[in-house]
Amino acid sequence: MLKYKHLKQFMVESGTDVKLKEYDTDWRDTDDAKELGKDIVKQQAKDILEKSHHQLDEAQELLYASDSHSVLLIFQAMDAAGKDGTIRHVMSGVNPQGCQVYSFKKPSAEELDHNFLWRYMKSLPERGRIGIFNRSYYEDVLVVKVHPEWLDLKLDDKPDKKFWENRYEDINNFEKHLVRNGTLILKFFLHVSKDEQKRRFLERLTNPKKHWKFSESDLPERKYWKQYRKAFEDAISATSTKIAPWYVIPADRKYVTHALVADIIATSIKGLHLEYPKVSAEKMVALAAARKALEGDDDESPEHDADTQADVTQNAPDAPAAE
Repeated sequence: MLKYKHLKQFMVESGTDVKLKEYDTDWRDTDDAKELGKDIVKQQAKDILEKSHHQLDEAQELLYASDSHSVLLIFQAMDAAGKDGTIRHVMSGVNPQGCQVYSFKKPSAEELDHNFLWRYMKSLPERGRIGIFNRSYYEDVLVVKVHPEWLDLKLDDKPDKKFWENRYEDINNFEKHLVRNGTLILKFFLHVSKDEQKRRFLERLTNPKKHWKFSESDLPERKYWKQYRKAFEDAISATSTKIAPWYVIPADRKYVTHALVADIIATSIKGLHLEYPKVSAEKMVALAAARKALEGDDDESPEHDADTQADVTQNAPDAPAAE
């Protein structure tokens, strides 16, 4: 596992004015990675992911047993950054019964008749479970900020600077409420370069097995790259807090992305210092009695069981005669 000081470099400190150009999209190009070499970095990423799987499995069981906290994982990114693949690879070792994934699409008429956070509130994980938002309420300060014509405003609001500041404040208050009530929030922005996005789009267009991944909106939305980048910068700057920080994860190399996200999740859950429920003295007495009774079952031989069955049969009342 990576040391905390290494993981911290991907965390956005509260109050930071984020400029995504200053964040790496390909961690292999950093000085640390170049010193190690590509093959070593790839093998280390594989090892970290495997160890994180074991830690996540243990952490999930403890999370469920303690029933005191929940975990909310939020994934946001540009198109083709690898959100689906990251969720699949990172959470592959987790018990599906303790994990739930939600992908939020265009809101329904009913959802539009509520405040913008309402539909996300309904999908929050209960205590003991891990919830994953593949896109989230942050779409309401990202895609509609780039396309304000898609906003369905019920009041006399105008999508001006104050409007977005109010939404950031609503999000921060919402997350503060969740954390106060036992939810660990981890927010990941998968930071892919424009060149790598182009390569992945071309792969979807040339590989028959990936044709289904390409959307007609991919190319038109790519033209808004700078506007989306600015929307992400504003949102991350305004909502990366001490209690619910954003992590900007290099996404050009998928094995690096998977390893970093898995490590951060496992390390963060471990940091909750969860414990298995304490058993009362009365319960311990009951457990000891149950164990003694169960161990006593071994003394009953098959012959004894057969004799018991014979006695039951012999002493049973006669069946009524057939008419």
